[in-house]
Amino acid sequence: MTSNASARAIWRGCEWPNSPQRFPRVILSGMTVHLVKLCAGAESLEDLRTRIDYRVAANLAAGRGGVHDHVTRMHPRREPDLLDGGSIYWVIRGVILARQKITGLERRTGRDGIERTAILLDPKYVLTAPAPRRAFQGWRYLTTEDAPRDLETRTQRKAPPPELSIELAELGLL
Repeated sequence: MTSNASARAIWRGCEWPNSPQRFPRVILSGMTVHLVKLCAGAESLEDLRTRIDYRVAANLAAGRGGVHDHVTRMHPRREPDLLDGGSIYWVIRGVILARQKITGLERRTGRDGIERTAILLDPKYVLTAPAPRRAFQGWRYLTTEDAPRDLETRTQRKAPPPELSIELAELGLL
């Protein structure tokens, strides 16, 4: 197998010839990926903005700087690919509406002694073209090719307001 700078194959679980696996698992690495995550309980982009403001204020008070962090139990396996320009795409009421740039990942231990991961995010979010998504747990990886496009700024944008986009997506019109 030849190595390629843009996509190198990493072989895991391969113990030839007596491996219980017939075929090794190949994971492509070296390309930017994004996360898709449900914004649980959020009804609108205003709810997302409120959460971002709250977390930024809490981090400032804790001496961590003006960063938005999203704390999760699991650590992403594709960390290098996420940190290579990845974003987290937020699903609000079943539709991807916004994204935030991932600036880092930080392991933290909670008061209960359980290790968690803080996904560090740029506090500014970018509106995206509405993209319907079914409910899921945790997160999903998203390639750059499959990611919804960014919308222009509010003054230049010709797309409907986010609330109308949600309604149109629920009706299957987007």
